[in-house]
Amino acid sequence: MKSDIHPKYEAVVFNDLASGVSFLTKSTVSSKKTIEWEDGNTYPVIDVEISSESHPFYTGKQRVMDSAGRVERFNSRFKGFGGKK
Repeated sequence: MKSDIHPKYEAVVFNDLASGVSFLTKSTVSSKKTIEWEDGNTYPVIDVEISSESHPFYTGKQRVMDSAGRVERFNSRFKGFGGKK
């Protein structure tokens, strides 16, 4: 690998603003904002709006859309549109 062309890969804390959960992982993103983690070390922190802790797909609180009704309404609305002349 060439030196000095790759971003710095370091430990970073991601803070989920929706659920208040934080987790430590490695990433190439960085931040001037820091936080002292449970191990006593200081790490850069990245605030995220949503993560797997708060996303409805992962928490099981997702809503099921009535897609069959929507398709039927679309078909009835545009029936005959663009038909053969």
